[in-house]
Amino acid sequence: MDHTAVLALFDRDMRENARPFGIDSVVERVGGVVRHVGAEQGWSGVLWSDLTEADADAAIAGQIRHFAQLGREFEWKLYGHDRPHDLGQRLLAAGFTPEPAETLMIIEAGELDLDAEPPPGVELRPVTDAAGVGLMADVHEKAFGTPGTGLRHQMLALLDEAPETVVAVVALADGVPVSSSRMELVPGTRFAGLWGGGTVEAWRGRGIYRALIAHRARIAVARGYPYLQVDASDQSRPILQRLGFAPLTTTVPYVHAAP
Repeated sequence: MDHTAVLALFDRDMRENARPFGIDSVVERVGGVVRHVGAEQGWSGVLWSDLTEADADAAIAGQIRHFAQLGREFEWKLYGHDRPHDLGQRLLAAGFTPEPAETLMIIEAGELDLDAEPPPGVELRPVTDAAGVGLMADVHEKAFGTPGTGLRHQMLALLDEAPETVVAVVALADGVPVSSSRMELVPGTRFAGLWGGGTVEAWRGRGIYRALIAHRARIAVARGYPYLQVDASDQSRPILQRLGFAPLTTTVPYVHAAP
């Protein structure tokens, strides 16, 4: 895999030419910035920018004014190769708060071991309704220690409005949810995004995470998506590297609070 070429393709497909995440969302292009404005409880932020030292501060101020008028918190998703080189420092100076850095990791879907199965006694169940979403939210809260309200709202909206764009699965051990994950499929792009992979502490290290990746990869290949993409935490990066995912750049969410 040509890392430079694939990163450029990712920038074009998923950032510069981004599509709305839902029917109540819009993507707007203003000068050198591409921003996503989600529904009231959806995600809003800057996905891509093409800025210079001369115009970066004005562009940042313009985005702050726009989302302040909407009364929204928003995120500037900064990638390690974005320019100007000091864009992160400029965001800090403008009042943004950085969240933990992640690593953009990509693999050609067909290169994965697609035969990986969950450990004995664990069943992978597709999430297609509100009951399944409830199981996912339960796992999310136990695995990450954060409320599952946002995930619940997002998944219910996707299943209702655009079910063809999301694949979600929950792992059950004796009927108890112990892990879950989802895959987002944006029509017209070449990247299937793997998100939300979380396992409750007692079930970590048993191969469930790998099985969930293989499960989603099989579906991505069947639907014609050549690449899998993950924003990997420090915990998941070593696992993904062992599976063949390549780290291409870093990504840091810079968050600006609602007024």
